[in-house]
Amino acid sequence: MSAGDEQEAGSAPWVVHCDGSAMPNPGRMGIGAVITAPDGSRHTLSQATHTTGCNNEAELLALTLALRDLRERGATAVRAYSDNSILVEQLGATGPEPAPIVRLAGLFDEARALLGSFDEVRLHWIPRHRNGEADALARAALGIGPKPPPRRHRKRR
Repeated sequence: MSAGDEQEAGSAPWVVHCDGSAMPNPGRMGIGAVITAPDGSRHTLSQATHTTGCNNEAELLALTLALRDLRERGATAVRAYSDNSILVEQLGATGPEPAPIVRLAGLFDEARALLGSFDEVRLHWIPRHRNGEADALARAALGIGPKPPPRRHRKRR
């Protein structure tokens, strides 16, 4: 990568879709992320942790793993998407700060520090059905297949 390419890759936003799973909940944790570079190239992360925890912990670990990866790639601007409303509320609060989750405080502090290391960060909540690839990567790390698509109910006549 030339210096000009590196500078361009660092200033344009990188996009992250992250998700985590715990089976059972709490239980073994799998984390997944889809990272899209400014040039459109995609990278995926999928791994199981060596510890047990809850879904919220797995979601946080997925985000921090993706953010560490982006730091190594030289990213300076990030747009991150998660279907976990607790994660987005805790890390993206613009109004009054939400009540802390004591058990996960250290992980939230680590995620905040990583987010603060980028020049520009936007964190967004998305519905679960728009985060399927990251969810499938998190589940695959645990040896579990993807979730079946949601069933649509037919109107009775």
